[in-house]
Amino acid sequence: MTKTLWNDFECEEFEFEGQPAKIIFPHGERNGKWLLKTEYFGAFPSFEIEMLNRGFCLAFNRNEGRWGHRKDLARKANFIDYISKTYHLDSRCIPVGMSCGGLFAIKLAGLYPDKVSVLYIDAPVVNLLSCPCALSGVPQPIPAEEAYRNLGLDAKTILSYRDHPLDHLPTLIKNRIPLALVYGDADVTVAWEENSLLVKEAYEKTDIPFLCICKEGADHHPHGLDDNTPLINFVLSNL
Repeated sequence: MTKTLWNDFECEEFEFEGQPAKIIFPHGERNGKWLLKTEYFGAFPSFEIEMLNRGFCLAFNRNEGRWGHRKDLARKANFIDYISKTYHLDSRCIPVGMSCGGLFAIKLAGLYPDKVSVLYIDAPVVNLLSCPCALSGVPQPIPAEEAYRNLGLDAKTILSYRDHPLDHLPTLIKNRIPLALVYGDADVTVAWEENSLLVKEAYEKTDIPFLCICKEGADHHPHGLDDNTPLINFVLSNL
């Protein structure tokens, strides 16, 4: 266990099931709730910092890849149990997933709905045939081979793959998991029509709490919002 600072917050770094992990604590009293950054720790952290300032904790466990294979997801489920028991926090976390982190957040909630209270996903990868495989013809800066290696697939087997985030949306809806979605409608990395739109259409057919924010004219980066108030209010009202 190593104690460090992250954005001036106390941080404990350690290893969990063979991968680096960390937990960051608020300055004042902890409220028992916590965020799980599912990928790209430290990227576009304004939402996480504002939640730390409201008494939330923040945790991260590094993945072996960014495409959501089952070993990484099973480790995340174990990590949730470990964090909640070790630090006396809620047994359900709030996954924060940006881009491929959104892929992780959706699949985590689909496989382990009892470990998730509310989701925040930002420009998520929802359909691997779109990103990174580019089967619709939209060029991709991410090589598909990276996902194939991580998931044990190839250009043929991806066509019958049934473990995309979109395949887990029915479970999220069945378990009535509140979800906040942010995306840019000029995203050329993770095309919103082939990814975020699938989430939007699925949730808008239900009465489950759902916040959808479209950033007009925005590309994939930067993630997040200039004003996190809508996100913060949504999370706080659905815990």
